Amino acid sequence: MKRRRNCLSFLIRHVAQLFVFSGALLLLTLAPAQAEYGDVVLNKRAEKAGMRPVIFPHWFHRIRFKCNVCHSEIGFKMRAGANDIRMAGILNGKFCGACHNNQIAWGAENCHLCHSGLPGLKSGIRGGNATDGPGKW
Repeated sequence: MKRRRNCLSFLIRHVAQLFVFSGALLLLTLAPAQAEYGDVVLNKRAEKAGMRPVIFPHWFHRIRFKCNVCHSEIGFKMRAGANDIRMAGILNGKFCGACHNNQIAWGAENCHLCHSGLPGLKSGIRGGNATDGPGKW
C-alpha cells in the first residue's frame, strides 16, 4: 500500500512539473503581445503649454467600453488628430471630462496620470493598430 502511494505521489508530482514546463514553453513561443488599439499620444499643445504629452491608453478604454460610448455619445471623431481637445473643454465636461470628473474616473487635478509621456513624443498612435479603422493612422 505504501509503495503504491509513493508511486502515485511520484506520478502526480511529475505530471504537475510537466504542466508547468509546458506552460512556460508555450509562453516563450508566443509572439509578443500588442494592444490591438494601441496608445494614442497627444502632443499638439501639451509641451507648448509646459506639460508632458498625454498618453491615452485606447486599448484600456476599449476593453471596458464599446466604441459608441466615446465615438458617438461623447463625440470623439474616429481619426487620430481630428479632435480639438483642450483642457478648458475637459474641465467643462467635454471629451475626456465626460468621465474624468472625479465621479466616474479621476479628475483633471491628477495631471500626471494623463500627462505622462516623455518630452518630445510626436502625436500619433503607438503599438498595435490592426483595427483597419476608417482611414490610415
